[in-house]
Amino acid sequence: MADIAFEVNGPVTVEEAIRVYRTSGLRRPYQDTERIEFMLKHTDLLVTARDAGRLVGIARALTDFRFYCFLTDLAVDADYQKQGIGKRLLQTVQGELGEEVSLVLLSSPGAMTYYPHVGFHKADNAWVLPRQR
Repeated sequence: MADIAFEVNGPVTVEEAIRVYRTSGLRRPYQDTERIEFMLKHTDLLVTARDAGRLVGIARALTDFRFYCFLTDLAVDADYQKQGIGKRLLQTVQGELGEEVSLVLLSSPGAMTYYPHVGFHKADNAWVLPRQR
């Protein structure tokens, strides 16, 4: 991981993001490039991981920078998983937020065992109104 460069709020193309979402296994509306572009544009905090310029990881968050932060995406290309990149993306997000901000997320089913490993606690007090599409 020594050659992986991490950046806060750097540029990300829609095509790059879609490739990482697909290769990571994170379910996102890949076919709807306009929707992905909108999601990226309206992100408060974006942390990227790049290997020789190639996007290999992304953490996307919505936050007020004072109390709560909702981590909307944590995705690492499958070829780069289990190398500490996801953990480093999370650490960078936390570094930008500071100690006053709680980090909250909804996990994909396949990642449920990952988050306790990196310090998250399971919450039983969440409610969700599902998307209509």
